[in-house]
Amino acid sequence: MQKWRRQGEGKAITAHIPQSFAPGEAFQFDWSHELIELGGAVVKVKVAHFQLCYSRMQFCVAYLRESLEIVLDAHVRAMEYFGGSCRKSIYDNLKTVVSKILMGKDRDFNRRFQNLASHYLFEPVACTPTAGWEKGQVESQVKFIPSPFSSLLRARHFVYG
Repeated sequence: MQKWRRQGEGKAITAHIPQSFAPGEAFQFDWSHELIELGGAVVKVKVAHFQLCYSRMQFCVAYLRESLEIVLDAHVRAMEYFGGSCRKSIYDNLKTVVSKILMGKDRDFNRRFQNLASHYLFEPVACTPTAGWEKGQVESQVKFIPSPFSSLLRARHFVYG
């Protein structure tokens, strides 16, 4: 036992605490950028990814740009697809959604986005900057997109907006 303790002295210890969620507790949101062929031309699209934290059910929708109106539209489509919303939503600090980063986890959210959250009765939560693990499920989903991306165009959970 003492030998084991001496071997571990001064070494950094990493711990991983698995996140668990109750049904309807939270969904995660993230963007990816993909190249697709559209009308014979290669076009860069922005894909909005949603993932329910409990069931891991996914929804993706592609757009040509990332604006507040696009974020709002993506949320409306996701809520229609899922048949409702969760109590909490987890985001990066999107400039279109977060107006100002305050102390700790406090954020000033865009008024129009806050109205959407109020309508669907979810509380938006922004991650700590550079802490992608706080929404690791959707981060994994973004990395999982198969190549070529066009295969998602045929998937039932994908909509081109």
